[in-house]
Amino acid sequence: MSRPAEHFITAADYLALERQAETKSEYWNGGIYAMSGASLKHNRIVAGLATILGAQLRRKPCEPFFGDMRVKISPTGLYTYPDVVVVCGEPQLEDQHFDTLLNPKVMIEVLSESTEQYDRGDKFAHYQTLDSLTDYLLVAQNQPFIEHFQRQADGSWRYSSMGGRPMASGRSRIRRKAIAATTSAMIAGNQKAGRQSSGDTAHCCRAKAEATPTPAPPTL
Repeated sequence: MSRPAEHFITAADYLALERQAETKSEYWNGGIYAMSGASLKHNRIVAGLATILGAQLRRKPCEPFFGDMRVKISPTGLYTYPDVVVVCGEPQLEDQHFDTLLNPKVMIEVLSESTEQYDRGDKFAHYQTLDSLTDYLLVAQNQPFIEHFQRQADGSWRYSSMGGRPMASGRSRIRRKAIAATTSAMIAGNQKAGRQSSGDTAHCCRAKAEATPTPAPPTL
């Protein structure tokens, strides 16, 4: 991710530029941040998630979007492109261009060396400020491992994980099982403490959203 432009840019100017650009960029606090291209492995994982979620959400009141759906984190002003977004019910969009989502329910990021720190830290801090968001998943590239953060009724986030064995076999099965469980809980409006969508191992991180530090700019 590159440094932002040195002069302040308004969100309206960013959107005008972004809609004409051939590459994607994030925006926060007057700065535009170029996003690096995804690897072959990254794209294959996202394509697999698309297949799994497409099957899981068929005839359900939820719809998945992949890669090119821009999301605005309204409380902080961040514009970004999660790898996978799920919206349930009527999508809320920022303007008449219908290309910026305001109410994601689930967001999924496929981790890479260049973005992992950001996805776990500042980016998640931004995401937690969205009232609509109930689930955040991190998918590893180099091992069959998925981490799931689920918002609880008291505003804290419950952590669970699945997988973790660095072997080639079973990766697709683990991802299918984790995503299937997550979507089932999501569609059912899962907000009960103690329910978890993926978890051979589970730990509870009780950091409340309101206790989250003010998000920093999306730098690595």
